[in-house]
Amino acid sequence: MDQKTDLSDAYENGAYIPDGASYPPRWAAEAQAYRKRLSPAQKAVLGLPYGEGARHRMDLFLPDRTPEGLVVFVHGGYWQRFDRSDWSHLAEGARARGWAVAMPSYDLCPSVRIRDITAQVVQAVTIAAEEVQGPIRLTGDSAGGHLAARMGTGVLPEDVAARVKAILPISPLSDLRPLMETAMNANLKLDSEEARAESPIFHSAPRAKVTVWVGGAERPAFLEQAEWLEEAWGCSRVVDEGKHHFDVIDSLADPSGALTERLLSM
Repeated sequence: MDQKTDLSDAYENGAYIPDGASYPPRWAAEAQAYRKRLSPAQKAVLGLPYGEGARHRMDLFLPDRTPEGLVVFVHGGYWQRFDRSDWSHLAEGARARGWAVAMPSYDLCPSVRIRDITAQVVQAVTIAAEEVQGPIRLTGDSAGGHLAARMGTGVLPEDVAARVKAILPISPLSDLRPLMETAMNANLKLDSEEARAESPIFHSAPRAKVTVWVGGAERPAFLEQAEWLEEAWGCSRVVDEGKHHFDVIDSLADPSGALTERLLSM
């Protein structure tokens, strides 16, 4: 890769976060403990299928009363890492406030393309919407923020899209073209056509209310990505001062957390 155009470092997160390697195992442990706590009360429906593939499954976390509606959280990992089981604990903020929360897994690059993942998340949201009535609120972080934003760009069935009232992309990738100049594109296999088609900034703003959320201590590339989506869609943008790419999502686990408040109040 040409040294002048290699943007790999610009999109590297873990190396710039103190003790960054400790976060994924911590997430997984917290998520496992959360599922273990909710399962005896039958508030965790695990492995609900939305398609035929092994990873075409989602977990659905149910509130203690009739749901106010549905929240869908789509996980990040540059479309190459993690699954739904790493993030379960982040459902608690919305669940404790009376919302059902769906968390899908999806196939990972390089076994599929990003456009295929978009189609899988469409199917997951559609099936989740059949399980839970009422308004829908979409969120996700990093690559999951990209996928949450994509759900607002005309890809959902009309009856499902009409129920989507709010979209909260957290530290999203809104323009995928720079990723073609990173080493990870060996797995993503983005070309200029797909990068443009899968970039939320090149689609009209959703009917739903949108807030882009990004940590103030994130890499400049992610601050720019959030700003680009704000400019393209004319939506709100919140810079969460002091938060980096790994801890910016934490307040979703808190019923009174800043992300939970914004997600449920838009």
